[in-house]
Amino acid sequence: MSDVTIEYCVPCGFRERAIALQRAILNGLERDIDSVALVTGDHGVFRVDVDGETVYAKGEDDYDVDAIVREVRARL
Repeated sequence: MSDVTIEYCVPCGFRERAIALQRAILNGLERDIDSVALVTGDHGVFRVDVDGETVYAKGEDDYDVDAIVREVRARL
C-alpha cells in the first residue's frame, strides 16, 4: 500500500483544488492506498507525491484531475 501527499499553496488559494483532487483520488483508489494527506505550503506549490516520488508538480504539467489520478494509479 502507498501514501499520497498533496502539497498546496495556502496564500494562492489552492485548498479547494487540493480537496477536490483528494476526493477524486479516494473515489478511484481508496482500496489501493494507505492515506491521502493534504500538506500546507506556500510559494505557489501544488505537488502530488506517491511514496515520496513526485507524480505532478504545478508548472511542469497541466492541471488535469483525471490525468493526475491516472499517474497516481500507475505508481501504485
